[in-house]
Amino acid sequence: MSAQLVSIAALLAIFVIGTIRAVNLGALAFVAAFAVGVGVLGMDTSEVLAGFPAELFVILVGVTYLFAIAKNNGTVEWLVQAAVRAVGGRVAAIPWVMFLISGVLVALGAVSPAAVAIIAPVGMVFAARYGINPLLMGLMVVHGSAAGNFSPIGVLGVVTNGVVERSGIPGDATGLFLSNLVFNVLLGLGVFCAFGGRKLLRAGRATPVLDTAPGGAPESPEPGGRPGGTGVVTEPRGVKAPAGALPRTEALRLDRDRVITLVSMAAMVAGALVFDLDVGLMALTAAVVLTLLSPAPAKDAVGQISWGIVLLVCGIVTYSGLMQTVGTVDYLGDAISQLDAPLLAALLICYIAAVVSAFASTTGILGALIPLAVPLLATGQVGAVGLIAALSISSSVVDSSPFSTNGAIVVANAPQEKQAVVYRQLMKWGFGLVLVAPLVSWAGLTVLADW
Repeated sequence: MSAQLVSIAALLAIFVIGTIRAVNLGALAFVAAFAVGVGVLGMDTSEVLAGFPAELFVILVGVTYLFAIAKNNGTVEWLVQAAVRAVGGRVAAIPWVMFLISGVLVALGAVSPAAVAIIAPVGMVFAARYGINPLLMGLMVVHGSAAGNFSPIGVLGVVTNGVVERSGIPGDATGLFLSNLVFNVLLGLGVFCAFGGRKLLRAGRATPVLDTAPGGAPESPEPGGRPGGTGVVTEPRGVKAPAGALPRTEALRLDRDRVITLVSMAAMVAGALVFDLDVGLMALTAAVVLTLLSPAPAKDAVGQISWGIVLLVCGIVTYSGLMQTVGTVDYLGDAISQLDAPLLAALLICYIAAVVSAFASTTGILGALIPLAVPLLATGQVGAVGLIAALSISSSVVDSSPFSTNGAIVVANAPQEKQAVVYRQLMKWGFGLVLVAPLVSWAGLTVLADW
């Protein structure tokens, strides 16, 4: 059996064992990478671990560490209160605000994981605070970032258009951007309707009433709270809240720790957009500075890092890197490009892009598969612009998979008690897109577009 087939068989075994036994898939993936790489293929350990996603590891650890501190010192709750006031109490608008901000950040040049790492933690706090389905919030952030992916000045847009140009394929940067934008907006509408958005719309405008002591100062916290900490949910004494009303909470003010935390978050955004700095390292730097300045809120923050998710994602991505090293993707792509039916071959390449990108780098997959499309385009039976757009959409919308960077960030920032549920739901959604997105984009952009 060839090395490529061995790697595919081992990947299937990982998911079968992980499904029937309660073993972390990431741990299984590390074991499989070691067994296949060293035991079967005779690789060195350094070669096996070459695909370890160090940057993703730092992003997951750094961002969840920083936002754990921000939650402990009340900054996140302050942001929630300010944003709800900004949308006039329309909680149904909040997921779309997150969608828009994520898309704009990516369209302006932020890499998609950076935008999701910045927006998802805040969005998840909104979800927990106002009863929004965390799956709805997470998917709106992920697909918002995906909507901006192929902007002509965005990272994926620049990379994809550059590969197209170097491969001698006719391109349309604007058409690529708009087709991907429309696809993700439609996905956003579907997500909103399917996962609780209609319920939020029926609730209408919700305006929390703030409990204040005489003189406008916040009331003292209930037992278990602390002055200056996160908001404490209360009900006004002697007043029954109307049905469907939001919980009431004390109004938080900006103190030194919250100001420093907000400045750190703003610096993280500026560093990613303007200076192209690593979001994970910036988040870790901010977390360490906050810990040195105020040790108390940071005391338990390290324990709040989602280590199980970190292990799961890093293990799967490391194994995916091994598969790319042994040429599994190229093996499958070359086999498909030899088919005598160009349209069918185009569909299969889109499926390869979706399956592999659900575990690995979207940028790397596009760079590898677009050149493989050249023989198909030479037949004249497949439109170049449509196929490149379908291939790009197929490889990018599946980033909602919990094994992809964006999906992993969403799971890591979901409420701890809901992480397992969000993980399972994202897996269903992500792999549903693996099945559906290539077919829909291929049919709409290569088959119907040529009629």
